[in-house]
Amino acid sequence: MISAALALAGALIYGAADFLGGLAAKRLRSLVVTAVAALSGLAALAVAQPVLGGVWAPADMAWGVLAGIFGVIAVALLYACLAIGPMSILSPLTAVVSAIAPMLWGLLIDGETLSPIAYAGLGVALVAVVLVGFIPGQKAVRPSARGLLMAVGAGVAIGGFLIVVDQTSEDSGMVPLVMSRGTTVAVTLVVLAVLAVVAVRGGQGAASVLIPAGSTIGATPTGHADLEHAAAASSAAGASPSPSLSTAWWFAAACGVVDAAANALMLVALREGDLSVVSALTALYPAGTILLAAVVLRERVAAVQWLGLVLALVAGGMLALG
Repeated sequence: MISAALALAGALIYGAADFLGGLAAKRLRSLVVTAVAALSGLAALAVAQPVLGGVWAPADMAWGVLAGIFGVIAVALLYACLAIGPMSILSPLTAVVSAIAPMLWGLLIDGETLSPIAYAGLGVALVAVVLVGFIPGQKAVRPSARGLLMAVGAGVAIGGFLIVVDQTSEDSGMVPLVMSRGTTVAVTLVVLAVLAVVAVRGGQGAASVLIPAGSTIGATPTGHADLEHAAAASSAAGASPSPSLSTAWWFAAACGVVDAAANALMLVALREGDLSVVSALTALYPAGTILLAAVVLRERVAAVQWLGLVLALVAGGMLALG
């Protein structure tokens, strides 16, 4: 099934975007990284849309705006829950919920039917999501009810993004993604402007909004977060030095372009296959981040994460055969 291959490739590319966002967030505020990524991604989609074509139908444009709202909600809830912690529990929980919500929608609402091997593949994919997203080495801490609710909410919002995009017509091309990214740009720029005004009134310069505040976790505009790299960076800053400020801006811009490419693959996968399959494989996005961190930053990949990566490939094969 070509949609399974596209979804798995898109997940790895989402992970690459998160990796770049995580590097940028070492020098720039996470919200700034999200805004810059949204802008660069919007520019990339705006260039691609006329080439790939697409009808600007009001319904599809409205679905795109709604998808953008889901993306903003996902980013906000992700930062909130990960700031509360523990990340080792809330990270996999968010990823699993982001897969389960659209899976249930596809199977129960859209009436998708899969072969037995594909159903088994969905189960393997969920196990892989947990193992890949697990952050070893952290002390076991019971999460608060507030943190759990925010993690579940973030996962539902990410899943909602996929569900909404799946409602768009094939004739719309990249139009829904352009509208979604435009919505993210508008919301994040308004929030940054408000923060700048508050900073100025508090006696600080407007540029203070650029400084990282709280957990330095890079995120893509559709709500994914560089969980693995953020955890490693916070505990071993010397092993992965921060980029210069100018380089951080370029990382943020590159994050948006790469994320836009992942969105395009995800959109094609949805139109070629089933929402339940695409959502399960898309939730494996931390795999791309882990592999890049291991290759580029020489960060250690835990045995449990290697097992998750192997299971991810097995799940992809099972879903492709199904």
